[in-house]
Amino acid sequence: MKSMRRSARVALLGAALFTAALPARAAAQKAGRAQEEPARAAAPAAKWGTRTARERFAARNLPNVELTTHEGRKVRFYDDLVKDKIVIFNFMYVRCEGTCPGTTANLLRVQKLLGDRVGKDIFMYSITLRPEEDTPQVLARYAKAHKVGPGWTFLTGTPENIETLRRRMGFIDLDPARDADKSNHISMLRFGNEPETRWAGCPAKVRPTGIVKLLGFVERRGHGPKEQVEKSKVEKAKAEESTRGGDR
Repeated sequence: MKSMRRSARVALLGAALFTAALPARAAAQKAGRAQEEPARAAAPAAKWGTRTARERFAARNLPNVELTTHEGRKVRFYDDLVKDKIVIFNFMYVRCEGTCPGTTANLLRVQKLLGDRVGKDIFMYSITLRPEEDTPQVLARYAKAHKVGPGWTFLTGTPENIETLRRRMGFIDLDPARDADKSNHISMLRFGNEPETRWAGCPAKVRPTGIVKLLGFVERRGHGPKEQVEKSKVEKAKAEESTRGGDR
C-alpha cells in the first residue's frame, strides 16, 4: 500500500510538472500560430477541421525536424522516431557536470529493467542541448563509454532544430535567464504512447522501477490508473451478476 501511494504521488508530480510547462510552451508557440492563421484561413476547411486529436497534438508538440543519430543516420523526428511508437525522451549534453551523469546512469537501469523490449516495443532517445559540440562521433563515444544498449539513440542536429524541439516538447524553464543557461537545464523525462496520444513526464531521478511503472500507465490502453478502476468496476459487476444468477 505504501509503494502504491508513493507511485500515485510520483504520477501526480509527473503530471503536474508536465502540465506546468504548457503555459510557457504556449507562449513560445504563440508567434508561430499567429503566422499560421492566415494560411489556415486560406486553406480548405477540411484540411484543418478533419484533423484527429493525434494529428493536432503531433503538429503542435512533435515537430518533424531533421536530426542525426549517434550512428550518423539522418532522421525526421516525428516520422522516423516517434510515429506509431512508445518513446522516452530526455535532453542532455556530453560535457554536462550537473544532472546528466546521474540521469544517464538512471536510464541505464531503466533500460536493463525493460530488457529486450527496448528497440522493439519501447524506444529511448537522448537529445543533446549542445549540438555545436556533440557531433555524432562524440555522442557515439559517449554511448559506448556508458555501455548503452540497442534501442537507445542519442541525437544531434542544427541548433535551430534542437531549440525548436526543446521548446515544442516543453523542456523549458519559466524563468528566461535560467532557461537560457544550458547547464541549468530541466532534468525531466517525457514518455508517451504516440498512437494513443497518451503522454506524461516525471523527474529523471525517480527510481528506475518507478519510471517503468509510470511508463506502463501510458503504454497501452487498459493499463493506466483510470482504466484499472473502470476494469475493477466491470469485474465487480460481472461477479455480482454471476452471484445473482447462481441464487436463482
